[in-house]
Amino acid sequence: MDRSSRSQSRRFAPVVALAAAAALTLAGCSSSSGGKKSEESADGASAGKASTPRMTVALVTHQSPGDTFWDIVRKGAEAAAAKDNVKLIYTNDPSAGGQATLVQNAIDQKVDGIAVTLAKPDALKDVIAKAKGQKIPVVGLNSGVSEWQKLGLLEFFGQDETVAGEALGKRLNDEGAKSAVCVIQEQGNIGLTQRCDGVKKTFSGKFQTVNVNGADMPSVKSTITAKLSQDKSIDYVVALGAPIALTASQSVSDAGSKAKVATFDLNKDLTGAISKGTIAFAVDQQPYLQGYLAVDSLWLYKNNGNYMGGGEQPVLTGPAFVDKSNVDAVAQYAAKGTR
Repeated sequence: MDRSSRSQSRRFAPVVALAAAAALTLAGCSSSSGGKKSEESADGASAGKASTPRMTVALVTHQSPGDTFWDIVRKGAEAAAAKDNVKLIYTNDPSAGGQATLVQNAIDQKVDGIAVTLAKPDALKDVIAKAKGQKIPVVGLNSGVSEWQKLGLLEFFGQDETVAGEALGKRLNDEGAKSAVCVIQEQGNIGLTQRCDGVKKTFSGKFQTVNVNGADMPSVKSTITAKLSQDKSIDYVVALGAPIALTASQSVSDAGSKAKVATFDLNKDLTGAISKGTIAFAVDQQPYLQGYLAVDSLWLYKNNGNYMGGGEQPVLTGPAFVDKSNVDAVAQYAAKGTR
């Protein structure tokens, strides 16, 4: 049976639940700073800090400027680093070539482990092979659930984007939606494409996509507004990130549309919008947990030879729906930057 069709809760919930509990307990140990590249120290962390030798881990993501989703991923990684006596080096570049260069930089620094997102996996294939050739363990997170094994990564932490998209498509059917538009904010990002494709597969109504530049929010707003003004039949806008969803809700108002907005991913402002009813619901993949598990897994591998999933299965951190029925319970964690 294909792994994407198996029950996620049966296979992965016990592992993720235990890790999530540890992550939330240690959230207070983390620290953060701005900038494209920074070095985070575990110095000063007191409760539960590992006595194992200091190690260095590089976390390399495809974060775009201003995308607050990655603040949550990073916060989880910092919490694990503080606990595990890890020197964490965080770098990011939304371009495929730039991200590959950052991975190469980590190799040149002779880090003890690399955690990387695989939004554009083909561009990272060669440099990941170089890391493996240098005996540097590499784990994946967030993007690339369908590609991590092909690239020979040790583990993967995230959600199956196709499964998440299919779940959202079914939810749209349950909500009585008839016409939906899926907004892709970064062309070429395999995970975003898989989300929209998943929605299309299960949604029984009219479905279309629109591409926007997620780094230019005024342009995002005007593009969605124009689409809604042009096509009054659209009754649901599907966003693929919280900032896009919040902007889409403004576009709905500007266009005089009756469309509702659903989205993937959360942040503090998004949970508030769900409470107010300006966003219908969200699909949460727990980015804090992804960052935490990625760093912690490299510590476990280096010190104990442990790895999760047996090298065959990803550790799924989502998807889960957040709507008015449960948003209050989630909002308290979103306010702390851990959901």
